[in-house]
Amino acid sequence: MDPVIVVGAGPVGLALALALARHEVPTIVLDEGSGLCPEGPRSVVLGPDTAGFLTRIGYPRAVSDAARWDAFAIWRRRQEVLRIDLADSPVLHLPQHRLQRGLRDALTGTPLVRLVPLSRVGKLEQDRDGVSVRTRNPQDGTETWWRGSHLVGCDGARSTVRKLLRIRFPGRPAVDRNAVATVRVDLPFTEARLHREPPWRGDREASARPLPDGVWRIDWRLPPGRPAPSEPVDPHATWPGIVTGDTLLTRVTATLTAWCGELPRYELLAAADHTAQQRLAARFRDGRCFLAGDAAHLHGALGMQNLADGLRDADNLAWRLALAWHLHAGGPQPGGTLLDGYETERRGAVGARLRAVDQAMPLLRPLRGWQATRRSLLTGSFRKHAALLADGQLGTGRFGGPPAYPAAPSGVPGRVPVQRGGRSTTSLSELLPATAPGVLVPDLPVLAADGTPDRLHARLGSAFLLLLVAPGTAVWSAEHWLGAGLMPRLAEVAAALPVPAEVLVTEEYPGAGPHTVLLIRPDGHLVGVTQGAAAEDLQALADGARGGPQPLSRTAEAAADGGRPGPTDGGRPGTAGGAPGGAVAGPAAPAVDSASGPPR
Repeated sequence: MDPVIVVGAGPVGLALALALARHEVPTIVLDEGSGLCPEGPRSVVLGPDTAGFLTRIGYPRAVSDAARWDAFAIWRRRQEVLRIDLADSPVLHLPQHRLQRGLRDALTGTPLVRLVPLSRVGKLEQDRDGVSVRTRNPQDGTETWWRGSHLVGCDGARSTVRKLLRIRFPGRPAVDRNAVATVRVDLPFTEARLHREPPWRGDREASARPLPDGVWRIDWRLPPGRPAPSEPVDPHATWPGIVTGDTLLTRVTATLTAWCGELPRYELLAAADHTAQQRLAARFRDGRCFLAGDAAHLHGALGMQNLADGLRDADNLAWRLALAWHLHAGGPQPGGTLLDGYETERRGAVGARLRAVDQAMPLLRPLRGWQATRRSLLTGSFRKHAALLADGQLGTGRFGGPPAYPAAPSGVPGRVPVQRGGRSTTSLSELLPATAPGVLVPDLPVLAADGTPDRLHARLGSAFLLLLVAPGTAVWSAEHWLGAGLMPRLAEVAAALPVPAEVLVTEEYPGAGPHTVLLIRPDGHLVGVTQGAAAEDLQALADGARGGPQPLSRTAEAAADGGRPGPTDGGRPGTAGGAPGGAVAGPAAPAVDSASGPPR
């Protein structure tokens, strides 16, 4: 079978290729550039879910290559308004060029990924059996045709794939504007800091976020509009007059002097300007073609992390493409309903995040009228909403935290109880219990079927997981329980499921009683729960995850209802992971190292 074609060798495209390789799916990565990763001021804030994803796909240095923040503080004028201790909830800050280099290094360890530089996509055709792409080398003009089973456009905000597919990219072009610089300097504080209305003249807001090796990323929020340059500037600057020449140096020196009391020794490493847009592609899927990362969505206001959501796109799409590639799901488009779930879940999650920003912007950044005056005069008005600003900067909450998918990818809400303060169909609710279908499962200590201890999140990424809650397994030797109780039956059920599955055991799981079995997707989101090794119920859950939800029997409903905390107890569990329709399993296809389609 032909490999998957990934267009774009940025962090999202490389991460998707590595994730597919973990599923033994070959890929061809078409890179328009030459493969260089120059240093720049761009960076990404990683939470536990995205850092864990990078570790699983072959970049374990993601944690050591990043700076770990010990605290985050918000200041207004000369007063600290909010401080968040991050000792127990790690937040990692990683330069984007270091992330991209680490992913490229990981590619050298797998023969299933073929990276092709200097390949600019010019034409795209798809049919019932696959996708054909024509590329052109910008240096010598040679053209090459490539053939693949599917294609994923990870080629950035100006995506050629999106344009060739004629997918609209509506949104707002200028929600937030920032000047950005990376500076090596010794500051008198160690925490990441957001400073509103700082005491020096000329800036509304500045932030300092530590990077590795004594480097800080400093951002200044710029006023709306596009001022005309007053002096000759660098013609390559995307916003002349803002981040070049004396204008930038004035900002750097004023900011460092105010924070340090006097101007310290510093080294300016890189600078750029950034205009945060809010855009969402009308579709994430067109037949055998998909969009991911900046090609599918843009957000960045209030410090939000679009790259982190791009990595979640890759994690969500990889296991679906792998099932479609290996199982040859039926229908006009292979894996049709299974793959539709990617657009429903990821587009819904990003869309909910964009709506949350639209609702919060008038509260956090009033531009005119009495709201701006009130915010300027009354500290309490700002203090009330300071936590929302922290969510964007830290990648937590509705602005940056990992989403849940409580609704089935058909768009029909899963059978999840209505939560206080939100609707059961939202993808960003933090109120869903740990046993609700669609939530990201917590990281717990587990034991493999051979008794090997591990962490739950470390086992994600390759197969579905059947997690048995069995108190006492940590006390007794593995030889006493591996062949007793539910274990033999559960191993048989796992082998008979229509998806690859691994059996794990844990002492306890939040909200789940003894002998509860949880089915978990490769990306860590919960499919559903059953009581005991109920083969019929687990089969129904697995069928739902790979293409169509089926009704649960009463034993599955009792397992979920009995272990669900919260104010409501009349809800019934559902499934998360697939859209309705029967995806038919077939023989597995042999993996190939690489393939290039014949000229068309």
